[in-house]
Amino acid sequence: MHFLSAFNLLYSVSGFAVGLLVGLTGVGGGSLMTPLLVLLFGIHPSTAVGTDLLYAAATKTVGTGVHGLRGTVDWGIVGWLAAGSVPAAAATLLILAHAGAQNSSTNHVITFVLGIALLATAVAILFRRVILGYFARRGAPDPRRTRIATVVLGLILGALVSLSSVGAGAIGVTVLLVLYPSLPASKLVGSDIAHAVPLTLIAGCGHWLMGSVNFTLLFSLLVGSIPGIIIGSLVSSRTPDHVLRPILASTLALVGGRLIF
Repeated sequence: MHFLSAFNLLYSVSGFAVGLLVGLTGVGGGSLMTPLLVLLFGIHPSTAVGTDLLYAAATKTVGTGVHGLRGTVDWGIVGWLAAGSVPAAAATLLILAHAGAQNSSTNHVITFVLGIALLATAVAILFRRVILGYFARRGAPDPRRTRIATVVLGLILGALVSLSSVGAGAIGVTVLLVLYPSLPASKLVGSDIAHAVPLTLIAGCGHWLMGSVNFTLLFSLLVGSIPGIIIGSLVSSRTPDHVLRPILASTLALVGGRLIF
């Protein structure tokens, strides 16, 4: 009874809206959900990040199942990414635990990193074609360097996601498209989603151990977001990409700037 009384319909409505946008655009929920929780609902940044990480782990597990059944996951890429991201996430969590996840200095760092991550996501969304076109003209990448770059990407994502819950979506996919131009985009998206499951689960559990997860909030978000993602995915083909992406990128840039300044 206490759990039901604490259930917040407004969080579920917000979860539905974010889920709808994720289904429409494919952009990770962290870049939308975490700033919404911080700026609109006044949730403490570390709690917003921790809760959103477990939220992402749950939703991306479903997504991984779908991609796995369709054969659109390259498990080799997932392994190379995880080789960098898992140690980086563990190290970042240890630093957060030592600094104190709830103190004002940590709060400032998380907010700043979140703002930077949102600005980087906005750039990745808005200029993806330009970025891919530039690297396409440089020729095929060397396989050994590609593997090393994949591990380095994992390292960056591990630290970034653990601090802000943002980065494993638009940023990760954009870099993977540069590193693996010969692979289908659907396979890279599926690999990115599959890699995000262990990363967000480990990072989310770390935040949980530090007391930075609100499970009532998590449940409320999932109740709204799951139908939102389904509906958004069903109508995504009818929505013009050239209209959605600039609006989404501009919104993320404005929110990122607001968090930084």
